[in-house]
Amino acid sequence: MGSHPLPEPTTAAGREGLTALLERPGGAVVGLDFDGTLAEIVPDPDQARAHPGAVPALSRLAPLVRSVAVITGRPARIAVDYGGFAGVGELAGLVVLGAYGAERWDAADGGLTAPAPPPGVAAAKAELPAVLEAHGGGRGLWTEDKGRAFAVHTRRADDPHAAFERLRDPLHALAERHGLIVEPGRLVLELRPSGMDKGVALTEYLRATGAETVLYAGDDLGDLAAFAAVEKLREEGLRGVLVCSGSTEVTELAARADLVVDGPAGVVALLDSLATAADPA
Repeated sequence: MGSHPLPEPTTAAGREGLTALLERPGGAVVGLDFDGTLAEIVPDPDQARAHPGAVPALSRLAPLVRSVAVITGRPARIAVDYGGFAGVGELAGLVVLGAYGAERWDAADGGLTAPAPPPGVAAAKAELPAVLEAHGGGRGLWTEDKGRAFAVHTRRADDPHAAFERLRDPLHALAERHGLIVEPGRLVLELRPSGMDKGVALTEYLRATGAETVLYAGDDLGDLAAFAAVEKLREEGLRGVLVCSGSTEVTELAARADLVVDGPAGVVALLDSLATAADPA
């Protein structure tokens, strides 16, 4: 580890943010999405695991910065288990903000805060099989239960993109009937309560920790809210770096990012090079 060169952001704001982070790493929060950023996207979400270099790189970086926050739509406990974050001494300052910030797990004590899901989620979940059957059936689809949300994945369908488009309107209608919203992603449509997103979660966490700088890395449409939050906070004086974990499936983040890296392997290499650059030793 530590052999990766530190890439240079392509924007002035990104270069300013990276310089500030390296000058005072103790004032920085590193925010990271999980799926597609720390873990590869896989056909079965239950098989997703953090890149093998993620925990070693974070173990080098976490003691140097104010905090590392993993912000994900998954339940916090699932992200902890799939990430391998528990019981790693160097990650004592890591937190996982699950369900778009509605849940929180702290590595320092292993404490988990997870409120009960709103009733609309259960009602929509009960109606889902009939909706899927009415619009082509569920063959090749995968429904992921996230507790406070659920997601329909089309990646394993015969024609994943056609299935995604076919279900978009019916699932929006289902969500509306039960007071939910739809979060589209990489061949996935997620139904969840409104009011929380990664931008809200990240902003609240940065303010609570008194962060001076932030680096946020994501890969999907759900991360646009976090990007927008960092852009707004930069206008208020916070220094920030926006990183896109690049993919050919989603290009919107790359257009907004200060730095684009090559998927989870690129994110891990970036984290490792940041640890090297920030380490006074």
